[in-house]
Amino acid sequence: MAEVSIKGTTRTEFGKGASRRARVAGLVPAVIYGHGEKPVHITLPARELGVALKESNVLLNIDIDGKAELTLPKSIVRHPLKQILEHIDLVLVRRGEKVVVSVPVHLEGKHDPDGILETQHNSIEVEAEATAIPKFLTLDIEGMAAGTSKHASDVVLPAGIILVSPANTIIVHLSERSTVVEEVAVVAPAADAPAAAPAADAEKKD
Repeated sequence: MAEVSIKGTTRTEFGKGASRRARVAGLVPAVIYGHGEKPVHITLPARELGVALKESNVLLNIDIDGKAELTLPKSIVRHPLKQILEHIDLVLVRRGEKVVVSVPVHLEGKHDPDGILETQHNSIEVEAEATAIPKFLTLDIEGMAAGTSKHASDVVLPAGIILVSPANTIIVHLSERSTVVEEVAVVAPAADAPAAAPAADAEKKD
């Protein structure tokens, strides 16, 4: 489990204008809450924060005016186009405390090449100690047959990790390749129409 120390600064200005000025200065507005404590509004250095957030479920040990707060990112807001960090919510955690988090699932092994692998969920929720959250979990798909699925219950969980997502949650499904055979309809030639009945003999002239 990654843990990163980072220095925070208490915010005294609020609103869109203040947030914009903070981002121009290379800072990201943030809020720390949880454990019944009053929310703390701070800013964090955008560069350091961006590097730290490359790790899933990273613990941020934030130094605020000489006081360290251990936090876990809860909600991250990025600019929809530029992907610049705009805001982050952090929840207070304690060492040894159990938390529920979403952990990425990595696939391992080779499936039946005749199938098409469809990912339904790329992460699952688990309960783990705040300081022992795995970076990812492994799902073995070696020899997976076409037409079958792998579920959350098939994911390998390290000791001390408890599955929270429903056990029957489908992680991946291996669809059967549909072989479409185009049938060319052969239209039989129409039978010859029956010969027209001979026309009535013309009346003979007297």
